[in-house]
Amino acid sequence: MCQKEQKQIVTAIASFGMSGSIFHAPLLHTHRGFLLKKILQRHSRSALDKYPYITIAKKYEELLSDNEIELIVVNTPDNMHFDFAFQALEAGKHVVVEKPFTTKVSDGEKLIALAREKNRILSVFQNRRWDGDFLTVQKIIRNKVLGRLVEYEAHFDRYRNYIQDSWKEKPGYQTGTLYNLGSHLIDQALVLFGMPDAVYADIRIMRTGGKVDDAFDLKLYYKDIKVTLKAGYLVREPGPKFMVHGTEGSFVKYGIDPQEEDLKQGLLPDKSNWGTEPESEWGILNTDKDGIHIRTRIRTLPGCYIDYYSNIYDVIVKNTELSVKPIEALNVIRIIEAAYMSSDKRQSVSLTY
Repeated sequence: MCQKEQKQIVTAIASFGMSGSIFHAPLLHTHRGFLLKKILQRHSRSALDKYPYITIAKKYEELLSDNEIELIVVNTPDNMHFDFAFQALEAGKHVVVEKPFTTKVSDGEKLIALAREKNRILSVFQNRRWDGDFLTVQKIIRNKVLGRLVEYEAHFDRYRNYIQDSWKEKPGYQTGTLYNLGSHLIDQALVLFGMPDAVYADIRIMRTGGKVDDAFDLKLYYKDIKVTLKAGYLVREPGPKFMVHGTEGSFVKYGIDPQEEDLKQGLLPDKSNWGTEPESEWGILNTDKDGIHIRTRIRTLPGCYIDYYSNIYDVIVKNTELSVKPIEALNVIRIIEAAYMSSDKRQSVSLTY
């Protein structure tokens, strides 16, 4: 278990789809600092099967008007994030928004201004900052194990050669793989390197019958390091998740953090050894240290998604610093907007912010 908080923040979830059932509800249920009171389900009551103590709400207004609810998780389809988060802030609630923050920079700016006006916490669920492999990459870069860093490449590849009956596959919802998986990869890159000077992107629809982008190759321009972010839905034999190269060596990591799969299997993050990988999944470090060549597996640090909510708890209750700041989430959307412009124009796009 990653935390031991006592006071409880009364919380509601605005949807019980994939993100609500797999991520938010299990994390909030497990975390002692939160009391999950209501979940919005318009056409079902399935949330009661796992959380019989909660109340099913049929309308969003039931969450907004409940004076006991302090925090609302806005995990609706992407094109509804702005409206739902705006209403929650107006109602005086703290807000966690599922990634992507919004579909437009201008909407994100309005939410940030409203949260400041209402003195409410606004954050975005960038849980992949707490992936074990990313935490390990952070540590390797921070400790300068590879010498001067020259290249970073990260992938979020999947194999799904069919089109699901989902809002995520419909262009009217203003979404696609860049907003979905790209939000994670971009956020991780910004954590490591800050905002780039420019963006170049090749964004495509590759699957037969696809209506939204399902593959991208994104280049972020920095002065001293080459950064490449890639994702695709037609990668049946995946390559490395991370490749990091420096003047002294390389770190290469295959595989994917186990937390999502464990949550899908109904496991909760209070089990022992949560977020740990088997040795067979550890990355390879090949470098020189003190004049000695080293090639070895590096133990992957344990991941812990619940740490995101531990921080939200600490911010609300103890007034500590917010880990995922809304301006950081907004910068992800700035890059996504620039990436679509770059792909349309087939040229790099400079960033101004």
